[in-house]
Amino acid sequence: MMGTRRPGRAAAARLRTSMLRSLLAIAGFLFAVPCAFALDPALVAKLASGDGDEKAAAVSAIAASGDPRALQVLKAVSDGDAQVANGRVLIVKDGKGVDAATGEALGALPDSRDDVVVNNRMRGEIEGAMAGLKLLAPERAVREAAVKDLANGADDSMRPLVKAALARETDPDIKASLALISAGMDLKSGDKATRIAAVQLLATSGSPAVKTMLLPLATPAEADPEVRREAAASLRVVEARLARSQFAGLAFAGVSLGSILLLAALGLAITYGLMGVINMAHGELIMIGAYTTYVVQNLFRAHLPAAFDWYLALAVPAAFVVSGAVGMALERSVIRWLYGRPLETLLATWGISLVLIQGVRSIFGAQNVQVENPAFMSGGLEILAGVVLPYSRIVIIGFAATVLGAMGLLLARTRLGLFVRGVTQNRAMAACVGVPTARVDTWAFGLGSGLAGLAGCALSQIGNVGPDLGQSYIVDSFMVVVLGGVGQLAGTVYAALGLGFANKLLESWSGAVLAKIAVLVFIIVFIQKRPQGLFALKGRAVES
Repeated sequence: MMGTRRPGRAAAARLRTSMLRSLLAIAGFLFAVPCAFALDPALVAKLASGDGDEKAAAVSAIAASGDPRALQVLKAVSDGDAQVANGRVLIVKDGKGVDAATGEALGALPDSRDDVVVNNRMRGEIEGAMAGLKLLAPERAVREAAVKDLANGADDSMRPLVKAALARETDPDIKASLALISAGMDLKSGDKATRIAAVQLLATSGSPAVKTMLLPLATPAEADPEVRREAAASLRVVEARLARSQFAGLAFAGVSLGSILLLAALGLAITYGLMGVINMAHGELIMIGAYTTYVVQNLFRAHLPAAFDWYLALAVPAAFVVSGAVGMALERSVIRWLYGRPLETLLATWGISLVLIQGVRSIFGAQNVQVENPAFMSGGLEILAGVVLPYSRIVIIGFAATVLGAMGLLLARTRLGLFVRGVTQNRAMAACVGVPTARVDTWAFGLGSGLAGLAGCALSQIGNVGPDLGQSYIVDSFMVVVLGGVGQLAGTVYAALGLGFANKLLESWSGAVLAKIAVLVFIIVFIQKRPQGLFALKGRAVES
C-alpha cells in the first residue's frame, strides 16, 4: 500500500506535464521563423485516430501552427462537436459540417460518422493549448478575457506562455495585467534575484491586489532577509498609492453628495431662506420632479424610441415647470394666508406633503419605479486604480454647477431677482415703490419649488424613484440652509459641499448611521455658537 501511487495525483501530474508541453510548443512558435499558416490534414486526423501520445502531440502542433482556425478546431473537439468520417475530422453543429483542416463547408454530411473521443488527458492538453491561443488571439476582447481568467489563479506551468505573450502584447492595459501576473509567478521562483525583481516590479503597479501579494513576503515568515526588506519597501509604496486613491475616491464621493444636497437645498434656500416659509412639503416637490422625469422617459420610450437618449432635454424643463406650478398653487391657496405664522405653516405644509405622497401612490402605485440612464450617463471613468467616477455623478455635479450659476444670474441680473432682493431687504419700502409683493411671493415660491423639481430629476438618475423619495432629503436640506445662513445662497453652497464631504469622510471611519449622528451633533453645537450660520443673516421679518 505504501508503494501504490494514487490515480488522482498521477492524473494531475500528467495534466500539468501536458499543459506545459503545449505551452512550450506555442512559445517556441512565437520566436520561430514565420511560416505560412495552415492545418495539416494528417495532423488533424491524429486527433481522432492516434494513440494518447500522438493525440497530445497533435494538439500541441495544431496550437503552434498559428492557423486562425486552431482555436475553433480545438474548442470543437473539447465541446464534443468533432466527428470523423473516412479519415477526415469534421466539425458538425446544427446539422451542418465543416472540414476541420481546410475550413471547407460540406454539402452533405457522410452517413457513417464517429464521434472524436476525448479523455481526461486530451481534455487537459486542449485546455492548456486553448488558454495559450486566447492569450495570443488577434481580438483584444479575447486576450483581455484570457488575462482576467489567469488573474484569478494562474498555474505555474503557464509561466513560459505568459512571458511569451507579455513580449508580444502591444495593448498597454493588457500588457500591464500580464506583467502583474508574471511578477506574481516570479515571486514563487527559487532564484532570489528573480523574486527581488518581481517585488520591485509590483511596487510600480496600482492594483489593490498587489498589497495582498506583498504582505506575506514582508513578514518574518519570509526566510530571505533581502527579499523581506525589498517587500517591505515596495509595500510602503503601494500602501501610499492606495491611500491617495482612496482619498481621491472619497473626495469625489463628497463632492457628488454635496452637489445632490445643493440641488435639494437650493429651492429651500428660496422658500425658507428668503421668504421665511418652513415648507415641509419641499421633499414632495423633489419627488414630483422625479416622477415627471419618469413620465417623460416613458413617453419617449413609447413614441420616440430612437431619440430615447435625449429624453432628459425635455425632462429637465418639464420637472421644473410641473414642480414650480404645484408650488405656486400651494402658495396661492394655502401658504399666502400663513405668512408670519411659522407653526401653522409647518403643520399645513406637513399635511400637504402627506396628501402629495398619497396622491402619487394612487397614480403610480406604492412600489418604486425605475428611471433609466441615457447611454452617455452609463459607465464610468477610471482615473486611478480602484477609483471609478460614474458618468451619472459627473453629469449631476456639472448640472448642479449650471443650476447654481443660473440662479446667481437670475437673482443678480433679472427684474424678478431685483424684486426678490428688494422684498427680502425691506418689504414695506418695496411695496411703497410699486413692487407687487404678493405676486413676487408667488413667483419666488414657484422658483424654489421648480428648483426642487430639478433636484428630483437629478436624483432619478442615481436611484429608484418612489413616493418616499423626498423624505430622505428634507432634513438634510434644512440642515444645509441653516448651517449656511438663512437667506445666503453662497452659504448654502459651502454648507452643502462641506456636509457632503464630512458625511463621506465619517462614513469611511464609523459607518453611515454614526456619521449622520455626528454631523447632526456638530450642526446643533455650531448653531448654538453661531445662530446666523456661516454668513451673517440679511433677511426680513415676514409680515402677515
